[in-house]
Amino acid sequence: MSLTVAELLVATLDEIGAHQVFGIVGDALNPFTDAIRRQDKVRWIGVRHEEGAALAAAGQAKVTGRLGVCCGTTGPGANHLVAGLYEARKDHAPVLAISGGVATAKRGSDYLQEDDPVALFRDVGVYSEIIASPDQAAAVIQQAIAHAYGERGVAHISIPPEVFAAKVSAPVPSIATLRPRPEIAPAPTDIAALAQMIGEAKTVAVLCGFGCHGAAEELKALSDRLNAPLMHTYRGKDILPYDDPRWIGGIGLIGGRPGVDALHKADLMLMLGTDYPYSEFLPTKTCVVQIDERAFALGRRTPVALGIVGSVRPALRMLLDALPQRSDTAFLDTVNADRAKWDAMLDEKAALDRTPDILHPQAVARAVSDRAAEDAVWVTDTGEVTLWAANWLRQSGRQQITGSFNNAAVGTGMGIANGVQALDTARQVILHAGDGGFTMLLGEFMTAVEHKLPVKVVVYDNSAWGLVHLEMEGAGVPPSEGASFPNLDFAAFAQACGARGFTARKPHELTVAVDAWLAEPGPAILHAVVNPDEIPAMPHIDPGQALRFGISKVKQAFGALTRRN
Repeated sequence: MSLTVAELLVATLDEIGAHQVFGIVGDALNPFTDAIRRQDKVRWIGVRHEEGAALAAAGQAKVTGRLGVCCGTTGPGANHLVAGLYEARKDHAPVLAISGGVATAKRGSDYLQEDDPVALFRDVGVYSEIIASPDQAAAVIQQAIAHAYGERGVAHISIPPEVFAAKVSAPVPSIATLRPRPEIAPAPTDIAALAQMIGEAKTVAVLCGFGCHGAAEELKALSDRLNAPLMHTYRGKDILPYDDPRWIGGIGLIGGRPGVDALHKADLMLMLGTDYPYSEFLPTKTCVVQIDERAFALGRRTPVALGIVGSVRPALRMLLDALPQRSDTAFLDTVNADRAKWDAMLDEKAALDRTPDILHPQAVARAVSDRAAEDAVWVTDTGEVTLWAANWLRQSGRQQITGSFNNAAVGTGMGIANGVQALDTARQVILHAGDGGFTMLLGEFMTAVEHKLPVKVVVYDNSAWGLVHLEMEGAGVPPSEGASFPNLDFAAFAQACGARGFTARKPHELTVAVDAWLAEPGPAILHAVVNPDEIPAMPHIDPGQALRFGISKVKQAFGALTRRN
């Protein structure tokens, strides 16, 4: 063949439909970036920090299920990718990470920027290899992408510059196999056993996770057949519209009391496509059946009476054929009555006239939610902002939600949003970010400006690590000095970057600011200065939590009095 390793890699990415590579240029990558420059199908998108590149690739993989690609040069450049790649690892998204390597002749001499890239990427990746010879290239490229898709994770290849520039001897084999994994049908005997268990249960509740995407119609049919309430994890929230009467809401702190109570009161709980990690919100006395594609995930969060290996959609189609129609709606009616009360509380917390001079974060989240496009993509950073954005969002059913779910990493939102927006600049992408998280990778807003990615960022400014603050108070510990910090003017920062910035400090300023912000054709920031003392809505607060929270407040008051005296 007449292709170089770099050209072969670019041609392979084009052939499998991976047309964007996020990264920062460097001398070890010169043959690769030049190969991209000399064609017009695969695009290089330069970022301001390699972690932003990894986050962008992970964001694309999360919302599409297709391969995201990121790149970093030798040593520190590649090292910076690793933190962002944990987004793909923890949320099981296929990403190819490409790193430039030290020239082969220099390896083993403690050369400038030399490290062990294979070992470095081994924990975050499902595959990590150096291509030390052009004769390896075709097979290793194929295996890397195959592992990323087959194991839904990060595959890493490190390529020295002289290997990048060398001619290959063979094409990449079996390219037709490099695609997302298909659905898995469960064993018919397992479905028959589940149908019998449902028949013996008076009430059934369903917890829907990320694995339920694509099965919205089957979920609605199951709920209608059994008169069973559907609860969801945060990753599953966008599957059905907010106002669907079957779709009761979330559980845990990103959710509400009606969902938690329904799971605990049901005779039988179905866990569908979820590995929900917070076991304390799952029932301990209810009979549980779990369906998941991953056998190793069955039963590890709560004891299950039956574990079924399979994808949700084919499993439900098989199950529905075996279930008779139920007529008793009492359980679903009770859960919906509880939901109506909970929703009324959420509306009260989000009301603009709740207090005339204090801007509450719930009001910000609700105002943004109600004015967003019907097909918007929501990206939520991690922290207290997650509670506001998730609990006060009224999703349309056509919108998508993404963020740092199982990794729960602060500061990841801007990079993820850039990746998602790069897929389609005509689709609205909205990032909810806390002030602490947004400042972590502040430079990635310039990535959006440079590439004309019209991401809309709302920054919740409470001048604190809000969730850490709550965790300290919940433990009875007064927040330390490190829990609070001063902030920049985020609207002025946007202007300095060549974008537009808007500010809301009072309730009467919010609506006008949100409308103007969303109307901007390019990237824009809404700086929302919110009440720092706001308490999230919690499903249940036990006496111990209340006592510890009270003790913390007393300690804070005593400390303030002591400092004054």
